Amino acid sequence: MVPISYNVRSLAARRTTTAAAALGVGAVVFVFSSVLMLANGVERTLGRSGSDEVALVMRDGADAELSSGISEEDAAMVRAAPQVRQRSGGKADAASEVVAVLAMEKVGDAGFSNVQVRGVRDDVFSFRSTARIVEGRAARPGADEVVIGRAIAGRFEGVSFGQSFELRRNRPVKVVGVFEDGGSSYESEVWADIETTREAFGRQGLVSAVRVRLRSTSDFDAFRANIEGNRQLDLQVLREDEYYRDQSEGTALFIKVMGILIASLFSLAAMIGAMITMYSAVASRIREIGALRALGFSRFNILLSFLLEAVLLTLLGGLMGVLASLGMGLVEFSIVNFASWSEIVFRFEPTPSILMGSFFMAGALGILGGFLPAIRAARTPILEALRAA
Repeated sequence: MVPISYNVRSLAARRTTTAAAALGVGAVVFVFSSVLMLANGVERTLGRSGSDEVALVMRDGADAELSSGISEEDAAMVRAAPQVRQRSGGKADAASEVVAVLAMEKVGDAGFSNVQVRGVRDDVFSFRSTARIVEGRAARPGADEVVIGRAIAGRFEGVSFGQSFELRRNRPVKVVGVFEDGGSSYESEVWADIETTREAFGRQGLVSAVRVRLRSTSDFDAFRANIEGNRQLDLQVLREDEYYRDQSEGTALFIKVMGILIASLFSLAAMIGAMITMYSAVASRIREIGALRALGFSRFNILLSFLLEAVLLTLLGGLMGVLASLGMGLVEFSIVNFASWSEIVFRFEPTPSILMGSFFMAGALGILGGFLPAIRAARTPILEALRAA
């Protein structure tokens, strides 16, 4: 086996071509890793919004809260189900809310986008114990006041603490607080009083969905049978965590497909770059190859040596790309969620499997790009190589 130090010294001697090829591979790995991190961020952001203890009830046939509508009478029957947990005082641990979208102007020259508005009651922070006010205060019931999620604060005109915007024409609301919820999709919403939201969007007497916290996760099947078995209600019951998992599938899949297509094109260019670099290395080291053969190294040893050199080259680029992609963990990215048609802010969220997979992809590029040059080196006749000038 040809010593690995020989390949390392060879790469170091060709600093310019080595750096160029490594940077090309690094760009591919950066794109590939960042795409997977963003798709993972989409799934995790929406996944944090759901709990396996909470059941979500919507109108039968609705695929999202936005397209669902439940009367207050039916919502009361849902909250009265025996499987629903009771708070102290005997009140059902539930939340009946109205969901709508509002087209708003983004800060700067970024145009318009949809923001999800959630009409909530005054006990919203009791039901969602993970949410907390980090600036200002909670909105007062019945007042033209709203609180906004941390992720969208400052991204839209008027959506900042202390500012105002119109929930409908000539109906301004003031932002009196900013809340966070562990990075969930709720941080991309505006929370307003439920009656104010109903009036603004014409949803009087209706709620979009009812969330109930069950006494136990094992009570879900009984609760669903109870609600869906009542033909007067015409409702469907979903686990909240599964609902948000389904909500993330379309957006995450779109990001992955588009990102992988782009990364594939970059990969082809990087592989060709590594191949050119290795062909150049073979051409400039013909005499060295002859000397190695004369010393007793077999064709297979030569092939492995040059293939290893190509892999080392691309792994160097892969390391650069992975390290660069870690910096994306500090970046927030907004995109319209296909399920709710509203803008949600995500983070690039790395995982060990994403980083290791991206790094090993660089090694695969080295094998693919270095295989033909390695065969060329292994097939070089000894006498021809030793006679080379």
